[in-house]
Amino acid sequence: MPVTENMILDALRAVRDPERDGDIVSLGMVTGVVIRDGNVGFAIEVEPERGARLEPLRKAAERAVEALPDVMSVTAVLTAEAKPPGGARRAAPAAAPAQAAPAAGKSAIAPGVRAIVAVASGKGGVGKSTVAANLALGLKANGLRVGVLDADIYGPSMPRMLGITGKPQMADAKILRPMENYGLKCMSIGFLVPEDTPMIWRGPMVMSALQQMLRDVAWGELDIMVVDMPPGTGDAQLTMAQQVSLAGAVIVSTPQDIALIDARKGLNMFTKVNVPVLGIIENMSYFLCPHCGERSDIFSHGGARREAERLGVDFLGEVPLDLAIRETSDEGRPITVSQPDSPYAQTFRDIAAKVWEKVSGESTARRAPPRIVVE
Repeated sequence: MPVTENMILDALRAVRDPERDGDIVSLGMVTGVVIRDGNVGFAIEVEPERGARLEPLRKAAERAVEALPDVMSVTAVLTAEAKPPGGARRAAPAAAPAQAAPAAGKSAIAPGVRAIVAVASGKGGVGKSTVAANLALGLKANGLRVGVLDADIYGPSMPRMLGITGKPQMADAKILRPMENYGLKCMSIGFLVPEDTPMIWRGPMVMSALQQMLRDVAWGELDIMVVDMPPGTGDAQLTMAQQVSLAGAVIVSTPQDIALIDARKGLNMFTKVNVPVLGIIENMSYFLCPHCGERSDIFSHGGARREAERLGVDFLGEVPLDLAIRETSDEGRPITVSQPDSPYAQTFRDIAAKVWEKVSGESTARRAPPRIVVE
């Protein structure tokens, strides 16, 4: 018998709020129940000041629903209703109400991370996740301690691109260990739900999930974290800009005018929330025929460079449309690690060096980097 919302609510009636007299259903704390092919998601609304100490309640709720027959996976998130000046209610993550972007320096939500860089795009389909994965591996190849946060809740790509399978293990009662491959630490919602499961979540659930993947993961000491952002300018982008001390953002675009219009929107969003734009990368910049070597500018060429000059930001580099880049990413062996001596891997290492120099003030151009090689 397929699981129903009533079955889920009945199970959750066994979960009691330790600080209030009642179960979380009777108290009206459960909202946004979503069921898809046996995968269940829901939110638990709590007061903002109680969010941090109610993590055991959230886990108890997940366990209660996991015990139901035909339930494949359960994801519960803590959210809160914060009341801003003027009396209107708005949704906010339980851990902290939205606020202006923090000052530069280590983020309170991930204190062991020296710099957090968002890789973003104004629209989907420009190869942003491929660039993010290879940028992270380029930073690692340049001798840095690197983490990757897959912030694309609706379309997580990092588990497949980094060739990571399985579920993260608990470091202790409250903290998850990040998954690892190629020397990178990684966390993604894709590790917690099946790959073909759609995430039908409202904004507050997305915001809380992102905070938990930062706050409740044992990231350890990292020089830099690369955040693969979802396309566009929605809740995830605002959450990262407002709750995390971002060192900067990298914008990925293809050369044609329609993509650059959307890239401009993404750039302007980060500017409005006081996040420095480190530069623009032109992906799918040109195509070299693998048979004859002839070059074709399928999506035009140079548009991102011209746009960067027009907007007064740095142009970080151009990445071609190449079969090897696509195949290695699909296989979970990105070209920067599987073909480290290729010119495309060198391109990503050069871009990585520019990004790190901008956020740290240190140049890696003359450093002899170690190589990660996949046999």
